[in-house]
Parts: sequence; C-alpha cells; structure tokens
Amino acid sequence: MSKTIESLAQEIQNKKGESIIKEAIAKAKASKEYNFFVTIDENASNDIKTNNLLSGIPFATKDNLSTKGILSTASSNTLKDYVPFFDATVITKLKELGAVNIGKTTMDELGMGGTGTTAATGVVKNPWDKTRITGGSSAGSAGCVASGIVPFALGSDTGDSIRKPAAYCGVVGYKPTYGLVSRYGLFAFASSLDHVGTLTRNVKDAAIVVDAIKGKDDKDMTSLDSSDINLVASLTEKLDNKKLCYIKEICNIEEYANPSEDLKYCLNNFKEVLKKCEQIGIEVEEVSVDKSLLAAIFPTYRIISCAEATSNYSNLTGIIFGPRGQGKTVEDIMMDHRSKGFCSLIKRRFIIGSYILQKENQEKYFKKAQKVRRLIVDKINDLFTKYDGLILPCSGSCAPKIVKIKDQKQDDILENHLAIGNFGGFPSISIPCGFLHNLPIGVNITGKVLDDANVLNIAYNLEKTMNYKNQIAKEQK
Repeated sequence: MSKTIESLAQEIQNKKGESIIKEAIAKAKASKEYNFFVTIDENASNDIKTNNLLSGIPFATKDNLSTKGILSTASSNTLKDYVPFFDATVITKLKELGAVNIGKTTMDELGMGGTGTTAATGVVKNPWDKTRITGGSSAGSAGCVASGIVPFALGSDTGDSIRKPAAYCGVVGYKPTYGLVSRYGLFAFASSLDHVGTLTRNVKDAAIVVDAIKGKDDKDMTSLDSSDINLVASLTEKLDNKKLCYIKEICNIEEYANPSEDLKYCLNNFKEVLKKCEQIGIEVEEVSVDKSLLAAIFPTYRIISCAEATSNYSNLTGIIFGPRGQGKTVEDIMMDHRSKGFCSLIKRRFIIGSYILQKENQEKYFKKAQKVRRLIVDKINDLFTKYDGLILPCSGSCAPKIVKIKDQKQDDILENHLAIGNFGGFPSISIPCGFLHNLPIGVNITGKVLDDANVLNIAYNLEKTMNYKNQIAKEQK
C-alpha cells in the first residue's frame, strides 16, 4: 500500500473502500515474522462513512493508546489481558472521521526503550533487513508503515520514540508541539515528556493526520487550543527567507576522537542535505553549544523519565490491572506480579526512579535534572530567536544489528539529541534523507513551540529535493 492518504481516499470514493481495509488486514497478518502487531482486528471495517479525507482509511495504533474493546497491553506482561472500556481522545477523533484502526502495534515495554527489542511478544524486526532493529519505542508503528501495511500509524514520543524508528525504517516521524494533541488515553510514561504523534510515508500525510487529531481536550489539562493552526493549508512552496542552524559539536567530524566509517558517511550525507536546503532558498548557519550542556541531555532525560515512570506505573500492582500475582498478603501479591511481569530493563528503570524520588535524593538528582533541562531549553529557545529551526542528523548510523544492541553506547550526543524536542515540547519531524548499507537514514528538523506549520513546511519542501517520499521497505537478501 504505497499510496498516499489522498490517493486512497480517491479509491474509496470509487467504491473500493472495503477492499482497502481487507488488504491492510491481510498484509498485517502476513507480517507476523516481523512482530509489528500485538493485536490485529480482523473484523475491522469502514462502518462509519463521512466526507472527511480519512474516512475509510486504515491505520494502526501503538499499543499504549487505549482502544475500547481491543486488547491494549503496552507490550507488557503486566497488562497482557487488559481490554479498556474507553478510547483515547485521538482514537475517538479518528473514529468520528471514519478512519479504521486495524490493530495495535508492538512497542518497547511500557514505552521505555529505544530499540524495539523489549516487548513481551519479542523483538520487532526492521522491514529493510530482519537482522536489524527498527528503533523504538514506536517500533511496530514504524515497521508497519514502512512495509506499506497502512499509510499511517499512531505513536508516542518521550525521548525520540517516533522520530528515531522513523529514521531507521525510512519513513516520516512527526512529534507535534506538547499539548497540540491530547494525551488522554495514552498510558503515561513520563508525563512532562510524552507526546502523541504519527508515522507516515510523506510529510503531507503527517499534516493531514495531525490536523485531524489535534485540538483542545477537556480531559487533558495540558492540551492547547489549536483552532488557528491548519497544517495542510500551511504546506506551500513559500519559504520566505527561512533560516536554519545546526550544532557544530554534533555535526562536525572533527569533534569525534575515533569516528567510525558509518559516522563519517552520515555526517557527509548531512552536508549534502544542507546543500539541498540552500538550493531551495533556506539559509543554514553553524552554531556552537557548550559540549557539557549537550553531554547532559542523556543523564537529564534518564533521571526525569525514570522518576516520572516510577510514579506513573505504580498502579501496575496486579490487583487493579493484569494477571494477579501469588502471595498471602497484598504486598506479596504486588511483589510477585511486578517481579515476574516486567523485563529487566523496566525493573532497572523503576529502581533508578525510586532511588531518585527518595526524599534525601530529590534535591541532588531530580531537581538538579529539572534545572539542567531548563538550561538546555533556554539555550534552544535563544537559538530560535534568530533561526526558524534546528536541523540535525537523526543518528550517526543506520539501524544497528539486533545482536549488537547491548554494545551500543548510551551517552553519545549524536544518539540522544532528539530528546531536546521533548525537553522543550518543541515540534520535531524526521524525514528520510539517504541510505547506508542499503538501510535508510534520516534528518530531523525541530522548531519553536506552536510553530508546527513552519517546521512541517520546511520539511515538506526539503522532502521534494530527495527521492525517498512514499518509499516501501525492500528487504535486503
């Protein structure tokens, strides 16, 4: 299904709607070896018909968004039998427009992970090469869009969980401004960092989807009135002397002591992307950011996210949700449930979060991390007084081999900078920009809060200069 949302909508108008849904379900079932889906709704159909562009369009939903009557596990054994009685606001909005959810996509357990390897149902494999990861945590959403099963999928992004897997799978990943899309019905990981967004195969489809799901929601006090924002209408060829910047400490090969050949390739590819920006009238300048501030991104993210996760997931006791643990007392039941229900990575993060939140440690760790977060956001906002956006490579490599995940460094600045978008609630979009070892790589554009239309329009015009729009994954033999 390489077609855009608009072309599929035209087919639906020509009475081919039900066949499109059936084709998507059949492809989803055929993708079993890649583990894109936790649940496939084989009875999904376009019962609700509207005049909206999304009416009858199949999509997939990350398994941490509540779907009424459909298993919603967040890829965790602690929720393996949980069937919600309500829909997340974004699901309600899409249903009302007639879009058809065909299933729930696999993710890193509870959204905590960037590899797609920690789901209770197993590893999510990259559709370009099944020996590679998809990235995470929106692993299945990225994979099923890249494979052409659906034209778009919903995801969530707490540190880079939409944008990094988008880059690894050769699709578009868009995280809107914090509050532009309601988080009601999203299983909260780190509430101050969580965003709901979308994965698509082109920028315009991302604009179409977010136009449909954005808006003020009385059930989410952090949601914003976006009635004056029309993303699709803002996609024009007018760039009006736009200026972007990139951070030299991230993008210059001289900043790296022992750069790998893959890193050299990615940074050279990034230089070619900058040339394309200049060709379409976008001025690009190099800026410098204190390296100690950049190095603080990862520990700051880890401290805040673990602390908030520990609090948010304290309700997973085995008493309210999920399979009941064994034991004679409530404490024993909870201990048994949580010990057996979570993977080692999740337990480690909960231990870190609990330690951080202890009264004697809050000032030393949590509050200090909040102050560093503010320093980082202030620095980026200062850049945005002069520039329309920040452009950076998504990663220093293509998708890593599954067997090498444990060897990856976790503190590389180039692998963690996308969390800046979550720290400040900035709109941020990743688009494909090339190939390394026959695997896709991406570039990211981040802009100022509520300037989503500008960020998407820059990405839309840059996308036109490259040949990666609407691509479908072709597995390497």
